Amino acid sequence: MTVSLFLFWYVHLLTLQQLTQLSGGLAMPDSLVGGFDAGYVGQLNAAMDNDARGQLNYVHKTAGTLFPLIFGFTWLLLIGTNVARKTLRWALWAVPLLFVVVRFWGNVSIDAALGSETADAGQVALASALTVAGWVLFVLSLLAGAAAVFLRKKPAKSARPAPSQ
Repeated sequence: MTVSLFLFWYVHLLTLQQLTQLSGGLAMPDSLVGGFDAGYVGQLNAAMDNDARGQLNYVHKTAGTLFPLIFGFTWLLLIGTNVARKTLRWALWAVPLLFVVVRFWGNVSIDAALGSETADAGQVALASALTVAGWVLFVLSLLAGAAAVFLRKKPAKSARPAPSQ
């Protein structure tokens, strides 16, 4: 969990915030919890040069890949070790697994939307929807992990035999 927390901090609170220096103060699309539109991507694209877009792409390929993977594996372990019922375990596992897929797809979509000279409305809408879905699934994953811990089956207290004399 510590590594997941560190990577969240590194990607979202450090690196993506630092990239605003390369975009004239505009936030990176990954940081926009409420999504973005083609106008915003056009502004961002105009403010960033190829090197800046390359740095965002590099972040997506490195820490932007490691964070969802490590977070997903951590949450699978957390849920798997705390939830005994198979159907409930799979239902709770679905959320972090979906989060990983959506974040990967979102990273690729953001890079594609920023890679074209003019912002394609469909491509931007997909990238925005995936970004919002990623944030929603992240919060739901946190809740699923908390539910797994609170639903943990408590070990039954066994009656100790009285000591014999």
